[in-house]
Amino acid sequence: MIRLDAFFLALVVASALGVVAAQHQARKLFSELEREQARARGLEVEWGQLQLEQSTWAGHVRVERMARDALGMRAPAPGQLIVVEPRR
Repeated sequence: MIRLDAFFLALVVASALGVVAAQHQARKLFSELEREQARARGLEVEWGQLQLEQSTWAGHVRVERMARDALGMRAPAPGQLIVVEPRR
């Protein structure tokens, strides 16, 4: 009888240790999940900022100014324009 009690006691202790280990793992994983969700939110904010920056850098006024100032380009004179109409 004492042997059976010792076996059950060992079984209960092993089960309790398993529960503690599972709870620890769950808390650890939840903490990691929260960290990754915060990182994802930060990346979403950065993505929005990058899209805004891209729209600023690619604006027509800026591109035209850069073409004029840095590359020395200019609009053609009216006599230099040739309009090509598509065939129908």
